[in-house]
Amino acid sequence: MRGEQTVAIKGVQDGLLVTISPTEEWSVLTTELSAKIDQQASFYSGARVTLDAGERPVPKDQLMGLKALLERRGIILWAVSTESQTTIDAAIALDLRTSNVTAQPSARAETYDDGVASTFSNVDEDGTTGIMIRRTLRSGRIVRSQGHVVVFGDVNPGAEIIAGGDVIVWGRLSGNVHAGANGDENAVVCALDMIPTQLRIAGHITTSPDEKRRKPRPETAFIRDHRIVVDQWK
Repeated sequence: MRGEQTVAIKGVQDGLLVTISPTEEWSVLTTELSAKIDQQASFYSGARVTLDAGERPVPKDQLMGLKALLERRGIILWAVSTESQTTIDAAIALDLRTSNVTAQPSARAETYDDGVASTFSNVDEDGTTGIMIRRTLRSGRIVRSQGHVVVFGDVNPGAEIIAGGDVIVWGRLSGNVHAGANGDENAVVCALDMIPTQLRIAGHITTSPDEKRRKPRPETAFIRDHRIVVDQWK
């Protein structure tokens, strides 16, 4: 049916879920998927992808081509959700997991966390969505959102947040964070204790100074004069 989305990308518990049309030509699907990823290459780089093929039969050669397409962009195809035996056989042949993940969080929540997150929308601005996580992010956790990210807890060393919008941490930020990941230089990072391993806003990057402060204080990081500056969070 014309007008339906042929390729959709959303976040699930184990990474990104790519859902494809059951009827569109394969070449059209792969072209559209490539374009979507290439528009936000830095955001998707390093992601794990589950392909939701539904009832569509995807033979081994097509699945292998898709796997290679993603790998060239630094993305891993690791699982397939399908109702087709043809696709199941192809996934097994390529040593991919087969699962049913279609009942995961809403497309508005783009996250690599363990599901302890909720979505919100800022209707006072432009309808930007985001995720709110009520838990400390421990080492190894990666959270991605096309919008804003709010964490009620700490972001430990080894944890990472990649957001298209702002990042607000109601706790200690000592992991990696990338705000404005799609190139938004107006994005900000706020934390009650700002000691990130690495902090990026759009294409700018900085790290915390080696010296320890005497006392933690709320701070906000933003871009001024083409560099990241950190000031008191008022």
